[in-house]
Amino acid sequence: MSKKKETEKNLSSLKIIPLGGLEQIGMNITAFEYEDSIIVVDCGIAFPEDEMLGIDLVVPDVSYLKENIDKVKGFVITHGHEDHIGALPYVLNEIPVNVYATRLTVALIENKLKEHPVPKKAKLKTVVYGQNINLGDFRVEFIRTNHSIADACALAIHSPAGTVIHTGDFKVDFTPVYGETIDLARFAEFGKKGVLALMCDSTNAMRPGFTMSEKTVGKTFDTIFADNAQNRIIVATFSSNVDRVQQIINSAEKFGRKVVIEGRSMVNVVSTAVEFGYVKAKDTTIIPIETMKDYPDDKLVLITTGSQGEAMAALSRIASNIHKKVTLKPGDVVIFSSSAIPGNEKNITKVINELSQKGAKVIYSDAHVSGHASQEEIKLIYALTKPKYAIPVHGEYRHLSMQREIAMAMGIPKENAFILNSGDVLTLNEERAAITGHVQVGGLMVDGLGVGDVGNVVLRDRQMLSEAGLIMVVMAIEQATHEVVSGPDIISRGFVYMRESEELIEELTDVVNSTLDDCYCRNITDYSRIKNRVKDELSDYLWKRMRRSPVILPVIMEV
Repeated sequence: MSKKKETEKNLSSLKIIPLGGLEQIGMNITAFEYEDSIIVVDCGIAFPEDEMLGIDLVVPDVSYLKENIDKVKGFVITHGHEDHIGALPYVLNEIPVNVYATRLTVALIENKLKEHPVPKKAKLKTVVYGQNINLGDFRVEFIRTNHSIADACALAIHSPAGTVIHTGDFKVDFTPVYGETIDLARFAEFGKKGVLALMCDSTNAMRPGFTMSEKTVGKTFDTIFADNAQNRIIVATFSSNVDRVQQIINSAEKFGRKVVIEGRSMVNVVSTAVEFGYVKAKDTTIIPIETMKDYPDDKLVLITTGSQGEAMAALSRIASNIHKKVTLKPGDVVIFSSSAIPGNEKNITKVINELSQKGAKVIYSDAHVSGHASQEEIKLIYALTKPKYAIPVHGEYRHLSMQREIAMAMGIPKENAFILNSGDVLTLNEERAAITGHVQVGGLMVDGLGVGDVGNVVLRDRQMLSEAGLIMVVMAIEQATHEVVSGPDIISRGFVYMRESEELIEELTDVVNSTLDDCYCRNITDYSRIKNRVKDELSDYLWKRMRRSPVILPVIMEV
């Protein structure tokens, strides 16, 4: 092939670069690049793993976008769940471009940005289903889908290299709680025109059959309400599951109950959904939590956060008797209306046990259906779109791998079905597709107001502190003579109880004094060397004496 033709072929190639959302559930963000244009689909957070001590949440590393900020034309968002919008307040400060999303999604993002102001040039733009927006070399169409939150959409991403369909999170629900059913006809139209690649939700790829309609949960709630007519009912679910909240309200109104909304994120989302008409309730149905005491238990329903056992969520505080406004009563019926996110099972079990011990009746199964497509629905999307390439997204490796098997069963050649890692650069056009590089990716940990200032070294120290505790050695050294004029004083936190370990403290003091004498005799006056010697000697002694390795922190004050 001539150099000219090779150059033309490279210019007509599209790059797909997942910056997160693979190898895990959450932190979904993908960059699409064609020549001098980049668009970004979604910008979500991940929740911390058990070993991430003290971490609030994890946001994606967008170094690649910062390096190419002149190319970035905008963010396009599929729906309003935290794992798709949660990182925007952090990322927009560094990548201040416009954000395009449907009406409810924009409203939820606006709520988040009230607490995290971003540059004014990053504006939120509301789009409707079927609308096309032009962003550099890209044209993006929003396609109606169904999910566990209203206004979810898939994206048809048009570039000179071809059309990519990104499903977002979706399922095929022929009886949705709000809005119309998924626009399967539009997917089929793209299939007739030609789809370069399909990026399909893999969350439920391991489940055979079809995902049940959200409306089936409404019947379950009616049954539970009828069976527990004399008891107060508490329902825990995801704050962003607006359709689920609507069905709880429907059942409450049917059985003559008032509804209390509790939990900060639940209050924010539901108030927004009510304001924009996505949740409908009679004027007198939803009452302030302060007026709950004016109604008998059999006339109340509480909708709360905490279905994943989060320590500070409303349900966990109720279970622990530390909630300021709600006290659990024997006979209360507590419904967990969500499935467990992998890794949260232990926390959920703990809350269930606490609730049960206080006399509550806990209902954990049958009050939830997934918002994600199962195998037959995934097959349907492949059958309609007929893509040349399959790129499974949204899930751990096992989910991506299973969808790859589904794609191959639907006729996609093995070499055209790609399982990517976050950071991989997939370059593709009608002629070929290949992984051609890798960019920097990862998670930046958010601790309070700090973003990215807690790394692996800090986490390792926190882990060591949590496992073995801390010993501080404080001493004062005279500047001119280098003699110890005060101390050494031994302070223990999380290692031993000092009042009952006087003998050990004396032994440690002797070890430090001996080390300082040795340093003095060897004419070692550099404080950093002295600290290292003290640390090493104490560490060796404690390991031999107790087989324990606390964090040792020598402190020298110069006088």
